[in-house]
Amino acid sequence: MIELDFRGADSKFLGNENGLDIAQEFENYKDRIAEIITNLYKNKDADGEGLRWMDLGYSQETSWYVKEYAALVENRFDNILVLGIGGSALGGLAVTNALLTPYWNMLSKEERNGYPRIFFLDNIDPDEMNALLNILNLSKTLVNVITKSGDTAETMAQYMVLKDRLEQELGDDYRKNIIVTTDKKTGILRQISEQEGYKAFVVPDDVGGRFSVFTAVGLLPFALTGIDIDKITSGIKDMDSALQNPNIYENISAQNALIHYLMDTKLGKNITVMMPYSQKLKYVADWFIQLWAESLGKNQKLDGSPTCTGPTPVKAIGATDQHTQIQLFNQGPNNKIINFIRVGEFETTLNIPQIFQYTGIGYLGGKTINELINAEADSTLVSLIDYSRPTVTIKIPKIDGYHIGQLLYMLEMQTAIAGALYNVNACEQQSGSQARNYTYALMGRKGYEESAKALREKMLTV
Repeated sequence: MIELDFRGADSKFLGNENGLDIAQEFENYKDRIAEIITNLYKNKDADGEGLRWMDLGYSQETSWYVKEYAALVENRFDNILVLGIGGSALGGLAVTNALLTPYWNMLSKEERNGYPRIFFLDNIDPDEMNALLNILNLSKTLVNVITKSGDTAETMAQYMVLKDRLEQELGDDYRKNIIVTTDKKTGILRQISEQEGYKAFVVPDDVGGRFSVFTAVGLLPFALTGIDIDKITSGIKDMDSALQNPNIYENISAQNALIHYLMDTKLGKNITVMMPYSQKLKYVADWFIQLWAESLGKNQKLDGSPTCTGPTPVKAIGATDQHTQIQLFNQGPNNKIINFIRVGEFETTLNIPQIFQYTGIGYLGGKTINELINAEADSTLVSLIDYSRPTVTIKIPKIDGYHIGQLLYMLEMQTAIAGALYNVNACEQQSGSQARNYTYALMGRKGYEESAKALREKMLTV
């Protein structure tokens, strides 16, 4: 199982100004944590709570439909093109980057065991879109359009471009190259999919986009590229079983949630750095940034009273960002807590040859790249402690489906518990629609004419 080492956040190493008396804080908050965990599991199936992501590891029906479709289209497509933004893309990016062979899209079809390449268009940069569409054989590309609301401007604009190009190239057969993942009953994309006859998958009710990685949003791209989704769901279920324990001394999500909450509210350390020491996990950091930011960045408490909460998440990658950000982490403002993710066993080993023995780099010869990245992580941790900078370390035994399922679910539960500590609803989204409404107005959507006029006047005065 995944482990959490929180000694780097303890006042024994950092002093009272920058560290917590963790044993005492666990004792202080043990009843509150037990109450939070009990309430989360009590309410997980209640309508409107946004907690049905807690059941996704047990959704055999979704897994069955996804695997059935993946088997049906096996060997039919050379490419999967995912159209989505935010939670519709980041989970898929995180898991496929972690579990597929590095440089997957550069491998031959034989080296990929016949499975397709996978691309995510998670932005609307016209240069990137045109460049990708110009090199893909669209007749051999399956386009997966993902948006729960069905009217996400970015994703639907991408869909309109792809639909037009596929129709021009394939005629009426273009429909076989498009699948959608959206709301079960409502929304523009649901309506379009029924009119067009697309194969459609469901984003369940009460599952927000940032918590949707284990719905068909993520499971379908995983299955299409040959990832064993049963191993992922097995990891989720085992982690869920462990996290049902209301005892803070045995619940790693509760421990990390409380440490981060107190670092922010008690010690003023309101920046959360996520720093995996693995290139395979770099998009896990991106996925976590959305999860943490959208879930905890709130201006209203559960009782409706105003607030202004939310630690700011920052991405870093070890060892790369030892050369870009550690100077700031060590000697800049002491307002951060750094989360390391350490990998116990890498999939491969790379030896460093014993050459240049007569030079200053000779000491590296005979070692491994594996040893070097672990030494980099150890030295960074110690240097942060030397400067009284708090850290926690999440230890993942190896990067496989089972442990990736554990890791992401652990972070989801950590976020939900942190939301309860801040007294906000971590699973709702209060203000993200404002910018979308402004976009609708500027792009000429019917019904937004007055908003467009007022918005343009504001823009001229800025």
